[in-house]
Amino acid sequence: MKFKNLNLKGAYIIEAKPYEDARGMFTRLYCENEFKEINQLKKIVQINYSLTKGKGALRGMHYQKPPKAEIKMVRCLSGSIFDVIIDLRKDSNTFLKWHGEVLSSENRRMMYIPEGFAHGFQTLAPSCELLYFHTEFYSQDFEGGVLYDDPGVDIKWPSAVAEITEKDMSYPLLSKEFEGIKL
Repeated sequence: MKFKNLNLKGAYIIEAKPYEDARGMFTRLYCENEFKEINQLKKIVQINYSLTKGKGALRGMHYQKPPKAEIKMVRCLSGSIFDVIIDLRKDSNTFLKWHGEVLSSENRRMMYIPEGFAHGFQTLAPSCELLYFHTEFYSQDFEGGVLYDDPGVDIKWPSAVAEITEKDMSYPLLSKEFEGIKL
């Protein structure tokens, strides 16, 4: 695996090194030994799957607050998405900065999202399937969100939002008093 540093400290794009032959292809999605290279020592405790049917649909921007803050790794199995993370760490020099990356079944990239980040994505194709690896169990009591079009973050989405849940639309705008997540 190859780990590419992003402009937000602790976040990475992971590129698999597939083995290909006449039968097809084989690659690892996770290897504890290789992830030690980026100091990923936390245990994966939950793996989730999602299917988003329509092009232009948006999911996010979600996070979990301490003590249930999580590292999340996201891989697009089919289709293509614009995957976005926001640094919400109170003491980070990239506080409220965002990064977006295309993840697809073709490029086989995975986004590594540290604790203290919000995450979401917009589908660039119909029928997008994603696999998520988590270092913490989902906890409704500690979930949070950032409005996808919050002007304080100013994410540049690739297209108009075709579909979004009422819950994802209900997050309040970040106030000037928002202090972020203390880890």
